[in-house]
Amino acid sequence: MSSFNIDNAIRKIKDFPKKGILFYDITSILSDPEAFKHCIDYMAESFKNKNLDKIAAVEARGFVFAAPLADRLNLPLILVRKANKLPGETWSKSYSLEYGEDTVEIQKSDLIKEDNVLVVDDLIATGGTLKAACDLISETGANVEAIFAVVGLPFLNYEKLLSGYPVMTMINYDNE
Repeated sequence: MSSFNIDNAIRKIKDFPKKGILFYDITSILSDPEAFKHCIDYMAESFKNKNLDKIAAVEARGFVFAAPLADRLNLPLILVRKANKLPGETWSKSYSLEYGEDTVEIQKSDLIKEDNVLVVDDLIATGGTLKAACDLISETGANVEAIFAVVGLPFLNYEKLLSGYPVMTMINYDNE
């Protein structure tokens, strides 16, 4: 792997979306072709020899990283979307948020029992959406082989919530 410093490509914005929060903005990776290529190269190298059948991309920025990876690894891409965004029959999983509830869905035609799936997102904060996506995939009879995100925020304790799944990130930020 190259010695590219992905930290330099991630914009840090203080007091966004509210005072006291340091926001890690991955859109700066997308506007830097070298940084984006480095991410996709890193992912492809990390997962090229894994026993994967499909890649599941979590809405919406997960799509951006998962699609080129699926192309590189010659694997089908499936979408994990918010409720009522996918046509046809879907499986769904509701989960709790800090202020309410949300639901993720996957098209029934996209997964078959015993598929080995890599779940990709851009950033892991609390892990709630990823946990719901992984639980949904597991409930269909498919196997979550791993979770990958470019950025991890372990100070928000996602490891505890995602403890049943192998998690890999390119970079972690350990404080707010």
